[in-house]
Amino acid sequence: MKGNIVVGQSGGPTAVINSSVAGVYAAAKKLGVKKIYGMVHGIEGFLEDKMIDLGEYLDDETGIELLKRTPSAFLGSCRFKMPKIEGHEDVYEKIFEIMEKHDIECLFYAGGNDSMDTVKMLSDYAAAHNKPQRFMGVPKTIDNDLPVTDHCPGYGRSLRSASWRSWDNAGWLTAAAALAKGDDCSGCDAIYLPERVFDIDKFMEDVKKLAATKSSVVIAVSEGVKVADGRYVCEIGREVAVDAFGHKQMSGTAVMLAEKIAAETGLKTRAIEFSTLQRAATHLASLTDINEAFQVGHDAVMAAEEGKTGMMITLNRNGEDPYQCGTSAYDIHAIANVERNVPDEWITADGKGLTEGYEKYARPLIMGELQPLFVNGLPRHLVRK
Repeated sequence: MKGNIVVGQSGGPTAVINSSVAGVYAAAKKLGVKKIYGMVHGIEGFLEDKMIDLGEYLDDETGIELLKRTPSAFLGSCRFKMPKIEGHEDVYEKIFEIMEKHDIECLFYAGGNDSMDTVKMLSDYAAAHNKPQRFMGVPKTIDNDLPVTDHCPGYGRSLRSASWRSWDNAGWLTAAAALAKGDDCSGCDAIYLPERVFDIDKFMEDVKKLAATKSSVVIAVSEGVKVADGRYVCEIGREVAVDAFGHKQMSGTAVMLAEKIAAETGLKTRAIEFSTLQRAATHLASLTDINEAFQVGHDAVMAAEEGKTGMMITLNRNGEDPYQCGTSAYDIHAIANVERNVPDEWITADGKGLTEGYEKYARPLIMGELQPLFVNGLPRHLVRK
């Protein structure tokens, strides 16, 4: 590459999204890119020309290793929806003006479904207006719902602590609870995914039957479960907020069901909702997840060097014993705004659990450890000035 590049982060944070930025930086340095910028708060910050020079933080091996171990989004995130091109050309032209101002040849964007939509919109505008700049997507989402790719960086970390909170209609996060079962743990008694209609009356019957035979019962329920009329359980009796992309901000499903159980049975209940602290903590990130996040960032740069644009790097599983995974670049139009659900064959016939097929798929993603770097008894992280 003859020009500079910029990388941004968008959407919910994860424990490994910073590793993808490290991968972008490492590949760009290897190619001799003059300056590697980082967007401050994603494309929203970029529109205000807010960037940092990543070389000030990462120009040695220690900086890169610290970034890989730093939780959440080091560059800052956003949930900014790019407007439709027609009638908003000024917004797009502003992005290209900023890229030209800083001699930015390629923009890399790490995120999930909505972030890939941003990559699609920008690459489409560039193609329609003969712009030379290129745009590449770097996958990131604990929801694991991007299509084409075998899995998404960030999901492996969430699998380690069975992250059951989901913002969408796919049950990948809640499915992670299936991995809790082992020699020292009997696992969940029931797991409910949004891929199945949720029957509250049947749920209460299941709870009563379990409570009659067990001293304690553990149930995992996705925030995205819906009843037969299409309503989310968490919005029954109340309204929920909607974000810039039109996604309902779901929360409170566990609390609502726990209160219902307590009121109707007298059983002692406790609702536990995992959220940002759980999803972004790097001390429990799997080495597999960290390495693959780094790889997709690295390979996005290598694909751009080959002249590719309007694409996302996918992870392609090509071995099971031992587990092996490669990458490729795939057309962003087949990915943006498409949601992948948990396959039907991985959900048990009673709709309350996951099969061995799912466990075989998910288990390799949680393997390996990357220990934090400790200073004075506390983990050391990279901090943006």
